Amino acid sequence: MNDIASIGRLYGLGSYIEMLKIFAISTLIMLLSACGGATNDASLIDEPIIIKFPHVVAPGTPKGQAASRFEQLVEERFPGRVDVEVYPSGQLMTDDDSLEALAFGEIQMIAVSLSKFDRLTQAFQVFDLPFLFSNIGAVENFQASIEGQELLEALVDSGFLGLAFWHNGMKHFGAHRPLRLPNDAQGLRFRIMESDVLQAQMEAIGGNPQKMAYGEVYQALQTGAIDAQENTWSNIYSSKFHEVQPYFMLSNHGYVGYFVAVNEQFWETLPNDIQDGLSEIMAEVTEWGNARSIAINDESREKILATGRAEIIALTDQELRAWRTMVHPVWEQFSDEIGADLIEAAQRSSN
Repeated sequence: MNDIASIGRLYGLGSYIEMLKIFAISTLIMLLSACGGATNDASLIDEPIIIKFPHVVAPGTPKGQAASRFEQLVEERFPGRVDVEVYPSGQLMTDDDSLEALAFGEIQMIAVSLSKFDRLTQAFQVFDLPFLFSNIGAVENFQASIEGQELLEALVDSGFLGLAFWHNGMKHFGAHRPLRLPNDAQGLRFRIMESDVLQAQMEAIGGNPQKMAYGEVYQALQTGAIDAQENTWSNIYSSKFHEVQPYFMLSNHGYVGYFVAVNEQFWETLPNDIQDGLSEIMAEVTEWGNARSIAINDESREKILATGRAEIIALTDQELRAWRTMVHPVWEQFSDEIGADLIEAAQRSSN
């Protein structure tokens, strides 16, 4: 119960009384399910199991394609038994709303940016540290390590059981003027995700961080409400940021990835064969989707260049060193919260 209360306080997720009602109803349903058969016998299923899976990005993005493939494979292998309902582009709810909905069993699966979880576990902040990972291969090495795999179960007490990490890609700075050196970012209003690390990163380079929902970024760039942002090539192209932002810096300074999780109570009520089958499918989709993310980002970068509407600036080694030097104090600032051992494990992945 304390974890339910903490989610409500941290995210401002509506009336606490309503949360308690939802929690009580969900608990009653789970208890009734358990009384009907604690062996997770597949014969107990009369109606298809529904897995509602919302996300906020376009279907053609790495996450969008992986979610669609998961839906396809599950329904092929469990026809009439499992029905996956994918809701892309924020059609059903925002990322923040989906965290609440998953915690209370209103939806069954999410793939939300790792940055969104820093109020629930500070360990996930390791993925936001600037210039920690040299490339996407280093990210994969860390996520496959013992320390990385342990993070999948870091939020079980809060109701989130991690199944996989999905890539979007490496981040690059975009702005209305070239940013070759950190001083060029002085005073700019940077859109960031909800993340204390990202806020500290922008403050370290003299920027003014603005926490903003992803769906609001295009208009904010268009109207001048913000001056700059950081993102992957696939997000930049699919959201058309290159139409309203003329300069992008090839910085590879950060990582955007997703924590794919299910409601832990829902998962435990599934028949054993469906649990095993979904785990196998998720492993297949993760391998396929993470490989696709690399290709999609490369394709998106070329498409941005082909439009002729934006310039992509390759930073020199000397310029990149200046950026790393400027933001390195952020590592020290969050070392105690994240854990020095976890940061060291992530560093080893780049060696």
